[in-house]
Amino acid sequence: MTRQISIGLLCLLVSGCAKKEAEATKEEVEEPRPVQVEGVAKGSIQNIIAVDGVLRALDQSAVTAKISAPVKRFLVNKGDHVRAGQLIAVLESADLSAFVADAKGAYDQTVAALRTVSASSVVEEMGKAQSDVDAARQTLDAAQKLVDSRQQMFREGALARRLVDEASVAQAQAKSQYDTAQKHLESFSNVARQESINAAAGQRDSAKGKLDAAQVQLSYAEVHSPIAGVVAERPVFAGEMATVGTPLMTIMDVSRVIARVNVPQSQAKNVQIGQSARVVATDGSAEVDGKITVISPSVDPQSTTVEVWVEAPNPGEKLRPGGTVHVAIVAGTIQNAILVPPSALYQYKEGGSAVLVVGPDSKAHAHKVEVGVRGADKVQIIPAKGDDIGPGTAIVIEGGLGLDDGAKVKIEVPENGDEDDEDNADEAKGKGATDSKDAKAGGKK
Repeated sequence: MTRQISIGLLCLLVSGCAKKEAEATKEEVEEPRPVQVEGVAKGSIQNIIAVDGVLRALDQSAVTAKISAPVKRFLVNKGDHVRAGQLIAVLESADLSAFVADAKGAYDQTVAALRTVSASSVVEEMGKAQSDVDAARQTLDAAQKLVDSRQQMFREGALARRLVDEASVAQAQAKSQYDTAQKHLESFSNVARQESINAAAGQRDSAKGKLDAAQVQLSYAEVHSPIAGVVAERPVFAGEMATVGTPLMTIMDVSRVIARVNVPQSQAKNVQIGQSARVVATDGSAEVDGKITVISPSVDPQSTTVEVWVEAPNPGEKLRPGGTVHVAIVAGTIQNAILVPPSALYQYKEGGSAVLVVGPDSKAHAHKVEVGVRGADKVQIIPAKGDDIGPGTAIVIEGGLGLDDGAKVKIEVPENGDEDDEDNADEAKGKGATDSKDAKAGGKK
């Protein structure tokens, strides 16, 4: 039994030694992986938010008839450009023209009646009232003289008291008639005359209102464009009935367009009114610069996005409302950002992104990073806290796919590179040898 145990131990010892020797031999003969590197840069990068949106016209009007009548004729067709206020359709209006003529006649009659009341009738009535006042004054004067004469004769004893009293009664009656006539004249001058004129003027104004209403109804037979634009729809044909509330045609102002886009809530905080944006048709037929004009104050609970409007000019009317576009919003610029080429990013084994840093031992070490703003040729990376990835650090941009953490690498210069490329590679390699540290994280990239 002791002999068998000894033999087993000896075999294990020999096997272990052979395995170590094989691994050492493999490490000695393993060829370094050729890679291309680039030094990490530090600079500014624009925060571009790329989203898709739907176009709408800057202004749009569904032109409807204000009266129900058959369409006599259209003056524009679908696709025609119109001006604001331009006549675009005419409705049948023979009955309305008759109403206007009738109202015009009634109005003319009231105008004539007012002129008559003001110029003749009132003057005659005032003349009669004045005549009554004059007659009453003469009667009063005669009665007063009779009273005075009889009183004188009574004092001389030539006349009885009864006759004096009778003259006094007649004088009082004449005085009453005179006062009544005077008040009638004053009342007519101050009230009756003005009331007669006001009544006639009121009838004239009423007739004028009816005439104006009839003329307005007649004007509705002519349909004018409320805005300048192009005729997008015309569902009604000449001869068909135009009804109130039913569009005769739709006119769009497409000189400028609005792209309505939905920005993710996480990115909406960087969007502000007035920021510039690039609007590109999905088929590439048009590309224009615009600005943000509207930002919704609320978040859509279904998509958790914020609606943003980008207004842009539409030269040549190449952008068509209802179509889809690509929109790139410039949501600010980040200064002093750590920038790497997009090819420098690899998938980290535990999730997320990583870059491969070439250390002083000529090995590639994985460093987990957070990806920030993505640009056209540069990407912002945010290293983990305490990770020393700074300007000039050598990172792998080519040849890192499938490379193990800690694998030996050999820096190569692109075939079309020049002396500057070689200098940059040497500088990055030297910086990496000085600043990089061995990473603890690993995994295949």
